[in-house]
Amino acid sequence: MTKKTLYIIRHGETDLNKAGIVQGRGMNTDLNDTGRKQGEAFYKAYKNVPFDKIYTSTLKRTNQTVKHFIDSGIPWQQLAGLDEMAWGDYEGKAVSEETRGRFKKIMQSWKDGDLDVRFENGESPNEVQERQKEAMKEIMGHPEETTVLICMHGRAMRLLLCLLNNRPLTEMDNYPHRNTTLYRVNFDGEKFHIEDFNNTDHLKYLL
Repeated sequence: MTKKTLYIIRHGETDLNKAGIVQGRGMNTDLNDTGRKQGEAFYKAYKNVPFDKIYTSTLKRTNQTVKHFIDSGIPWQQLAGLDEMAWGDYEGKAVSEETRGRFKKIMQSWKDGDLDVRFENGESPNEVQERQKEAMKEIMGHPEETTVLICMHGRAMRLLLCLLNNRPLTEMDNYPHRNTTLYRVNFDGEKFHIEDFNNTDHLKYLL
């Protein structure tokens, strides 16, 4: 396969992020003022990278984050496979002792290797990765796109990085992130290699 460089970033801050409220695939929230500024800071730092294509999830907080790149005329495609994990009945709920305990229990199940566990009406890590595999088929299926910008979501990004690095999903928490964190990943024709790990240097451009 053709060599390719992927710039994978998490979306900017939303009010639910700020409040510590769970927002998954079912919460189509907007960026707040801080999130918009984070997106602008990323644009200032990387506007001269010759991106051939932009891929985002179908949730507007991702395309709002890379709006300046889209507005510059770079081709853009939304892929449902890049959407955040669905957290089911817990989306949009304020954190309580009950929800915190439930989350802790499920996260431990994932670490223990039970990757089919999910919240009520939500998705499991295995289910998310299956749709990510379809998204990556689309992204990697265009050899003419050698430099690509991908904007997605925190938990989903952790799962995708496990997929690209051929690591078990039990290691998802090894990939930390903040809003607009960058992971730059090179594909050498055979394997993916992380060249930039949890890079937030662009946030020095925040106004």
